[in-house]
Amino acid sequence: MRTPLIDRRDFLRAAGIGFAAAMGPSAWANTLAADAVFASAFVKRDGGFGVAVLSESGKVLHAIDLPDRGHDVTFDRLSKRSVVFARQPGTFAVVFDHTGRDAPQTIASITGRHFFGHGVFSPDGALLYATENDFDNAAGVVGVYDARAKFSRIGEFPTYGVGPHELLLMGDGRTIAVANGGIETHPDYGRAELNIATMKPSYVLIDRVTGDLIERHELAASLHQLSIRHMDTDPSGTIWFGCQYRGPGTDRPQLVGRAMRGKELQLLDMPQDVLSGFRNYIGSVAANATAGTVAVSSPEGNSLVVIDAAGGRIVSSSALVEVCGLAPDGSGFMATTGAGEIVEGSGATRSEPDYVWDNHMLRIEQG
Repeated sequence: MRTPLIDRRDFLRAAGIGFAAAMGPSAWANTLAADAVFASAFVKRDGGFGVAVLSESGKVLHAIDLPDRGHDVTFDRLSKRSVVFARQPGTFAVVFDHTGRDAPQTIASITGRHFFGHGVFSPDGALLYATENDFDNAAGVVGVYDARAKFSRIGEFPTYGVGPHELLLMGDGRTIAVANGGIETHPDYGRAELNIATMKPSYVLIDRVTGDLIERHELAASLHQLSIRHMDTDPSGTIWFGCQYRGPGTDRPQLVGRAMRGKELQLLDMPQDVLSGFRNYIGSVAANATAGTVAVSSPEGNSLVVIDAAGGRIVSSSALVEVCGLAPDGSGFMATTGAGEIVEGSGATRSEPDYVWDNHMLRIEQG
């Protein structure tokens, strides 16, 4: 049975009520005064779902309700709007104002498509791009939405691969990088992975204006079960990516790599004890431009590793139960966990007993 589409009016009404009720005057004032806030999807321990806005000290300022699990959040610096995307194979995305002044707006996926959890705005904020699944044709697409016309869907272009996950806008403002995980899924089968024996992940660069393929890169054939999933950009413009391995559990392939325009993908040679700690699963990747570092997390292996972006050496490795969400914070990284913890870049830890944090976290600069 396919996932039903959400009624836009019913959800908007419900989400708006939850948002207004949660946002008190003091929380609003604190949000506006902060240099930056953070956003992350969550699951409430009572079974509800939502997205929360966190202070720089990790305090929940306010939250809005979601009809199901969210995944990642993207932000438009011009309109000051954020979008949280449903977790695969979800059929909704929700536009929200992190200061709480405007009511949320729901975007429903069109028939034959579902979201993969990630998206990005164009530099002028006019367009929103989202990775989606053309599931009957087992093909990845990028859906294009007009942010100035109530996020109406105005088109799509291929990702030139299967199972696209995270996408990034490159520094030229026109090129989009897409991590095609290579895994075929169909909502009739939930989250079941249907082509593990034949999967073919890839990293592609696409012209967002024309939809044309610029570059396409694959890992070695022996690593065809190494699904490329999450990415971030360091200050040099290098894309760092994290992978999830679908081959034998006793294998220990390298899981973190770098992509540079015009060059083949390069996997970072990491010590076997660090790889063992990842348990073949990287959940998030985040770069800290100020510190020149990149962090990767593994909720499966309870592991958080920080890497020097220039030299590729490991700066630190620490254990943190169910760690996944990452965002730059000062000279370090704020991290969230599936156990409800929020760890600041300074190392201070805050616990939110009502919340279980989902996979990703976004830092929203307010300057």
